[in-house]
Amino acid sequence: MKNFTFLLLTLSLCFFFNLAQAQDISLFQQFNGRYDYTAIGNTLNPAENNLDGSFCTLPTSASANLNLPNNVTIIAAYLFWSGSGNGDTEVTLNSLDIIAEDTYNVDYNAGINGQLTYFACYANVTNQIINEGNTNYNLSNLDVNSELLNTPGFCNNRTNYAGWSLYVIYEDSNLPLNQINLFQGLEIINSEVQEKTIILNNIDVLDNNNAKIGFLAWEGDNALNYGESLSINGNILSNPPLNLPDNAFNGTNTFTGSTNFYNADLDVYSIENNISIGDTQVTINMTTGGLDQFGVFRADLIILNNIITVLNSQLPDATIVMDDYFVFCANREVDINYTIYNTNSTDVLPANTPISFYIDDVLIGQSSTLNDIPINASESNQTTLSIPSNFPDVFILEIVVDDDGSGNGIITETNENNNDTFETIQLIPLPETIILNPILACDEGNNQASFDLTQVLSQINQTDYNSFSFFESLEDIEANFSIITPENYYSNSTPQTLFVTAETDECFDIFQFELNTENCPPYVPEGFSPNGDTKNDFFNIQGLYDIFENHELLIYNRYGKLIFKGNNNLKWSGQTNEGNLAFGDIVPTGTYFYVLKLNDPNYKDLVGWVYLNK
Repeated sequence: MKNFTFLLLTLSLCFFFNLAQAQDISLFQQFNGRYDYTAIGNTLNPAENNLDGSFCTLPTSASANLNLPNNVTIIAAYLFWSGSGNGDTEVTLNSLDIIAEDTYNVDYNAGINGQLTYFACYANVTNQIINEGNTNYNLSNLDVNSELLNTPGFCNNRTNYAGWSLYVIYEDSNLPLNQINLFQGLEIINSEVQEKTIILNNIDVLDNNNAKIGFLAWEGDNALNYGESLSINGNILSNPPLNLPDNAFNGTNTFTGSTNFYNADLDVYSIENNISIGDTQVTINMTTGGLDQFGVFRADLIILNNIITVLNSQLPDATIVMDDYFVFCANREVDINYTIYNTNSTDVLPANTPISFYIDDVLIGQSSTLNDIPINASESNQTTLSIPSNFPDVFILEIVVDDDGSGNGIITETNENNNDTFETIQLIPLPETIILNPILACDEGNNQASFDLTQVLSQINQTDYNSFSFFESLEDIEANFSIITPENYYSNSTPQTLFVTAETDECFDIFQFELNTENCPPYVPEGFSPNGDTKNDFFNIQGLYDIFENHELLIYNRYGKLIFKGNNNLKWSGQTNEGNLAFGDIVPTGTYFYVLKLNDPNYKDLVGWVYLNK
């Protein structure tokens, strides 16, 4: 960042006072385009108050002519007025009553003359100036006389003054692209505070051709020129014959060439040889104080009201507005509709200007402009953000245009401080889960079973909902991965928790239920044929194996002798493993008797016969 410095040296007036808190001069308005400005105004002082002590009170009106060039368009107009006292906040401009939009005050202790207060007011009068155009403007009802009479210190101190000025910013298609910065406030220097530093930011110097700076100041005296000067980067400025190097604030009006703008200064200086391309900041130093011919220290009272700069500038100005956003039920995605603007600019905003999206300074998404955006044009676009789960459902989203994702811009702009916008976003979380009664089915082995999930809908008032879907987990709900055939669902392990979503017009409700299995009575066949044809080769008691896992099967011959003892891992295929017969032999065709001990407290032992046919 390059800086350039203005140095104001003012010397005169032998008064002693202490500076009270004033309003720091800061950026008030910025204009970018083929713009320039002019200013008119007048003093209400009939003479320089330091030289002519014959008057105390002042007239209440004064006039000035506005003569804008042909074929220009008025962009803005501001009326300033100032004087001794706390402030007259209501004045009249060409019969139209004007009320101050803001009033600045500054105080000082004038020794034996007591504490004195000065004011400056402003109002936006753009519409009036557009309507009336080039004409004579009369400011009236600027009355500070009651203050002057009630506080004799003003006249005794010879700092009784009042005056007004009108700034007009206009557009002319023949002008280069300029940036106009209007700074305002109210700051003073005097014998006790002999130096004042004012820093002006938001300056972009791309070309110093025709660069200029203007000042509106009050209470300067032409006769009190004790080395008074204005310097930029150590170079003293002057505008002879109006503003000599040793008398910057001397009651002059550069726009009219007037030298009788008593106790006010409406001046403009060329600074094209005193600034450098790339400068982004102005530092103004005001100093005062010096010895007169009798060796007495004297200082002039200078009250600075505003500063205006006109600099060649060809820069875009990217701003962003979120138009609207859309959130979805139980979903952490947000659709963002936004518009990028290039207003108050003097150049095209290039395509691929980056856009970054932040939550709590954490980057969560990026986008960019699609096309070059001309001056005073815009581009709308849409993006979808996936909000990480570590952020709450309600958060503030920051969107920054001309941000590469690390907080840095890649485009030089007329204003680097207006690139972001903030919006509070509220997601729609998963609804609270409603618990339903479980569904029960017969164990088909290893706690597995087939279920008709739609049976659970009988527990829900189905008229309240549009449709139903079944899911194996909450994660599947968020991913919208549903069970395809809920009427014939096979569970590989029970108990198992499942979910059903019931769709409403806005979102859905979530119900939770369990799948459970029970041991149903086994079915014992009357016979089997262990002949090796792979069909009915063992005593297949259905609903027994891997269900009644602790069962015991006892087989007896017709003589009551135990010939086989089986369990969940050993089925009877006609072989023997008990008694006197050889182990593994297939018994003869015939009727055999069984005792099936299920070892389940819900069931008694089963006893019966089975026919074996070889």
